[in-house]
Amino acid sequence: MKIEIIKPFGPSIVKFKLPNEIVSEMNKYTDEIIGDKKKSEDLNEGPKLAGNVQQEFLLDQDFMQKIKWAEFLGKITAHWIKDRNGKTLRNFKIIKSWIVRQFKNEYNPLHYHSGHISGVGYLKVPNNLGSTIQEGKKINMNGKLELVESTPKLLCSGNYVATPEVGDMYLFPNYLLHTVYPFKDTEEERRSVSFNAIIDELAASL
Repeated sequence: MKIEIIKPFGPSIVKFKLPNEIVSEMNKYTDEIIGDKKKSEDLNEGPKLAGNVQQEFLLDQDFMQKIKWAEFLGKITAHWIKDRNGKTLRNFKIIKSWIVRQFKNEYNPLHYHSGHISGVGYLKVPNNLGSTIQEGKKINMNGKLELVESTPKLLCSGNYVATPEVGDMYLFPNYLLHTVYPFKDTEEERRSVSFNAIIDELAASL
């Protein structure tokens, strides 16, 4: 008996590993911004973003060009587009990209992004994100990313939960609602990089 499984509904997401060089360059850049009060204030993006976190600031154009950030993300997106609808990506432009510095008890509420494509990658993750109140009885969501598309349906989950690991990066459609849960029991930083980008309409269509 031949069985064909078809997935005509719901968006796909992409998961991949950031090269160690990019993770290193991003962390170096972030540490330099933290130590430069003026630049930190100039690049501050916190008031415009959804996060209730300690610090969020933009990646400047010179740095993104230095590490070829748009070129790198464009290649991943082109592979995604080709796999999903067989089309060739002709234009990929970053609207903005930013660093999120999250510490214990901070969080990112449910929200969505602008553009066509969004993503998040992890640069630092605490060794311990804390325990749950009902330890062992509930799924520990501390510090995790949750992407939400709909309510659960028969044989179809309406959400996707990602446990942050250094170097992991996820791309997803801009409209996907998502949230980041708070964590506790540590003074360590959870550091991530995000972006919004637009692509050509032909590649974005079915």
